[in-house]
Amino acid sequence: MAISLQNTIYRHQLADKELGDAEPGADTPLVLVHAFPIDHRMWDDCAPLIAQLSDEAGLAPFAIWAPDMPGAGTCPVPNAGETGEVNGDGSYAQALDMVADAYVELVRQAGFRKAVFVGLSMGGYVVMDIVKRHPEVLAGIALCDTQPSPDAPQARANRLAIAQRCEDEQTVEPVMHFAVPQPGDSAFKRSPQCVDLFTRWIHEQSPDGIAWRQRMAAGRPDFTDQLAAITVPAAVVCGTLDPSLQAMRGFVPMLTGTSPAVTEIEDCGHFSAVEQPAAVAQALADLMRRVVKG
Repeated sequence: MAISLQNTIYRHQLADKELGDAEPGADTPLVLVHAFPIDHRMWDDCAPLIAQLSDEAGLAPFAIWAPDMPGAGTCPVPNAGETGEVNGDGSYAQALDMVADAYVELVRQAGFRKAVFVGLSMGGYVVMDIVKRHPEVLAGIALCDTQPSPDAPQARANRLAIAQRCEDEQTVEPVMHFAVPQPGDSAFKRSPQCVDLFTRWIHEQSPDGIAWRQRMAAGRPDFTDQLAAITVPAAVVCGTLDPSLQAMRGFVPMLTGTSPAVTEIEDCGHFSAVEQPAAVAQALADLMRRVVKG
């Protein structure tokens, strides 16, 4: 059974060609894949800036979409048939594949042959799975505050424990720490504005949706071997305060099939599109320019 997504459209251009005939430029949408434990709203400030910067650079208008993952925001939580095989530890063996397929199907159903996919944190897992399963649909790729390796055993166990508690107690409390400022966070992440924003976003998530996404992420494979398979224009974006910074620096040399543009953003942590939307928008507008110009 197919998994459904709920698409938010920041800007939309209808494809005016038959499926399989689209070309770069106005016929190449930009698809933004959000982080955990929030939803597409993390792109609310960044997406309009991408459009503005791209227009100022003289690029033909392109669609900008930000679908909600299953279980995020108001997107339904998949049922057992849609979720697929469950591993012995409670992680989902097939769910990430089904989500990746759903993102690609969204592009194809709209009449586009290719898209530029941007994944931030958990969104990066989806995009890396698209690299593995659907390389033909990639016009460009951006990996933001993410990494291709799977969870270490303790991290995987912690994901599953959070999922179980969310389900059992019907609470999002186990992920409220994402709204709490930590030592070394960016100025914005420590601000009352950010605390209020993340608190509201997380409280508006479904406990079962939080759990589903955690079980999906826990079951993901190692995508490190897929890095060399990326041959399209690529961008790597990371905050200098993100704990994953060193891991991201480590995988950049593995992108041997492309020449990635690397952007490290000062005073920025894990949620770069929220913390420093202008810097992320510039990196993504530059990526779209590279895609269009070939």
